[in-house]
Amino acid sequence: MAEGKKNTEKVVAVNGNMITIEFTDRVMQNEVAFARVGDDADTKLKSEVIRVRGNRADLQVFESTNGLKVGDEVEFTGELLSVELGPGLLTQVYDGLQNPLPLLAEKSGFFLQRGVYLRALDRTVKWAYTPVAAAGDKVRPGDRVGFVPEGIIRHYIMVPLAWKGEWTLESVTPAGEYTIDDVMAVAVNEQGEKRNITMTQQWPVKIPISDYAEKLLPEKTLVTQQRTIDTFFPVAVGGTFCTPGPFGAGKTVLQHAISRYAEADVVIIAACGERAGEVVEILREFPELEDPRTGQPLINRSIIICNTSSMPVAAREASVYTAVTLAEYYRQMGLNTLLLADSTSRWAQALREMSGRLEEIPGEEAFPAYLESLIAGFYERAGLVKLRTGELGSVTIGGAVSPAGGNFEEPVTQATLKVVGAFLGLSRERSDARRYPAIHPLDSWSKYKSVVDQKEVEFARGILRQGAEVNQMMKVIGEEGTSLNDFVVYLKSEFLDYVYLQQNTFDDVDGATSAERQRYMFDRIYKVLSGAFSLPDKDTARSYFLNLRQMFMDLNYLAMDTQEFKDQEAAIEAKIAERSTVNA
Repeated sequence: MAEGKKNTEKVVAVNGNMITIEFTDRVMQNEVAFARVGDDADTKLKSEVIRVRGNRADLQVFESTNGLKVGDEVEFTGELLSVELGPGLLTQVYDGLQNPLPLLAEKSGFFLQRGVYLRALDRTVKWAYTPVAAAGDKVRPGDRVGFVPEGIIRHYIMVPLAWKGEWTLESVTPAGEYTIDDVMAVAVNEQGEKRNITMTQQWPVKIPISDYAEKLLPEKTLVTQQRTIDTFFPVAVGGTFCTPGPFGAGKTVLQHAISRYAEADVVIIAACGERAGEVVEILREFPELEDPRTGQPLINRSIIICNTSSMPVAAREASVYTAVTLAEYYRQMGLNTLLLADSTSRWAQALREMSGRLEEIPGEEAFPAYLESLIAGFYERAGLVKLRTGELGSVTIGGAVSPAGGNFEEPVTQATLKVVGAFLGLSRERSDARRYPAIHPLDSWSKYKSVVDQKEVEFARGILRQGAEVNQMMKVIGEEGTSLNDFVVYLKSEFLDYVYLQQNTFDDVDGATSAERQRYMFDRIYKVLSGAFSLPDKDTARSYFLNLRQMFMDLNYLAMDTQEFKDQEAAIEAKIAERSTVNA
């Protein structure tokens, strides 16, 4: 379809939030259209083509279709569902279609009006622009022509990623303060076509941004400062992970901790179909959370895509793709971005609902048969890449999954486990026991590299496994039917659980443990786990390990560079020496 050309068609069927039209002109898959409600010229509902068959097209509408009827007009835009990219994205709260929600609320009042769509970026703010290219330079899509400061990052102004071929910069705007719509450079191609480069550009959300030199294997650990994750179930920079768990198992608190302390430059939260109460919690707490790297509010390097369960179902899919596209955009600047999607189960439910309306052959539990490929396609947009400038940039994706009843065998969880590199399974049993983070230490796994020696980690997991077996045995035959050696193994597993796996995210010291401190502490814990102790009976063993456990837990709340930490460490060494014999 020619650029700027629009065609208008008629609605021939309405089924919930899906409409069907018969077209006479060309229509594209994923093309955006606006359905006019009756004769109301002001109410146009945004929609997207999701299937084309013959001369009919099915569109999912991102709003309530109340009042829409057969015969109403649908105006096609000739453009794919896209997002606007440029300075001013950070600190914003958008809906799934990239409407800024604070401005939308101001315009709509208490209840959001349908059919209202706003520009994603502020046109009035002036940015301090510095050029890095000069007239006469040969450039390609994605090459940098200048930059503006956006919070703590350097936001590069690029040749639009959607352009094709090589261009020559005819002119470059000098340094100064400009709005995002001002022309920063003028480029011309070999055919003589001349185009303006501004601070903004568009990119279709369902097409990955692949303008880089090479995609690399994620190897470096993304330090989240959560001991259970970094030591036992690490995540890689540019890797993928999922956090399935039942309701109330602590997914939201864990996400807050990861987003605050993970070594990422930009954090993007996609609240996809979550309950409004949980999203409100994010909106209230994120601006108040202090970024430990800068001392400023965490929201200054964050973007929130907000699409609650009470908002239109079709927009859930858009919210996930909008979020990952924004993450890829900042990756193109050589930054490490972290995308946390909560929850992909709601996205899958939206897909199931639309698949039913399309009357497709259902897969397991009525999810679409192509669910696995869609989930895989989403997580494949993560990765560590080498840009043409030689810099490295990454997108790390973590998806929360909310399986009904905590059943990890359901289709969404299983499809996710096939493609992610780390599985952080949250346990109802551990959350009920107030053991947070409630990541199950035996069910979870990771393919990435730990911050601690792998052999020691495997030894510690062996202690946890043996301790769990002894615990189950004691539930059947009682403590008196257990040998002293088995009982000591159980006490060691509980010791490891309490002093290392559990972490108080609300404490200034224990809430975030650096990689250096994790190695330091795990080395001392490993000596206890692998050590042999003179313990004549079970009562002595219980008392000894309870005291040792409490001393280590007190140590977790002390900063390493203090005299109190050194004194507590000396007391622990003396306590270990009381009963220690020869290391096993």
